[in-house]
Amino acid sequence: MIRVLIADDERLVRCGLRRILESDGEISVVAEAGDGAEAVTAAARCRPDVVLMDVRMPGTDGLTAAGRIAAAPSPPKVVMLTTFNLDEYVHEALRAGGVGFLLKDTPPRDLIAAVHVVAAGHAMLAPAVTRRLIEHFAKNGASRAADARKRLAVLTDRELDVVRGVARGMSNTEIGRELTMSEATVKAHVSRALAKLGLANRVQAAILAHDADLA
Repeated sequence: MIRVLIADDERLVRCGLRRILESDGEISVVAEAGDGAEAVTAAARCRPDVVLMDVRMPGTDGLTAAGRIAAAPSPPKVVMLTTFNLDEYVHEALRAGGVGFLLKDTPPRDLIAAVHVVAAGHAMLAPAVTRRLIEHFAKNGASRAADARKRLAVLTDRELDVVRGVARGMSNTEIGRELTMSEATVKAHVSRALAKLGLANRVQAAILAHDADLA
């Protein structure tokens, strides 16, 4: 069972999200929060697998709350939800440790699929958001690529191969199959690479690899 925390300042939105998610027999909504501070507290108390976090909330906003949750030991996967498809929100959400970014007009079946995807350890971005990120990468010049390559220089060749697979959107199983190593070994390489790079998750590693033109 996938345990989910819903954080949104509108009660009707929370109710609708709960109804959609619990229509799937493998998802259970274990808590709700009306603002970011409540979300941080509920995440620590209920230990959900996935947090659906609204970006704009009164008091502590979703981006701040996502960063606090991501900094905790063994944090849940945080998916940001918003009605605003704006670059600054996407980039801030990913830097804050979010592993997904969905618009609130996402169809119910896609929302359910997103929860399953991030619970399994993968990133999930709305198609429109993915397009904007690709455009963002394309606009960055040589200096950004050079900086990214310099950061990646701390990795071993094998760790770099694994990060390249992560940037291509491959699962640990797929990377292991391509590089002829076990899934556990791939997972270990990913963990070591993230630690060396000071990154919170695979999405951030993928962005860095894209910046370095490795994917």
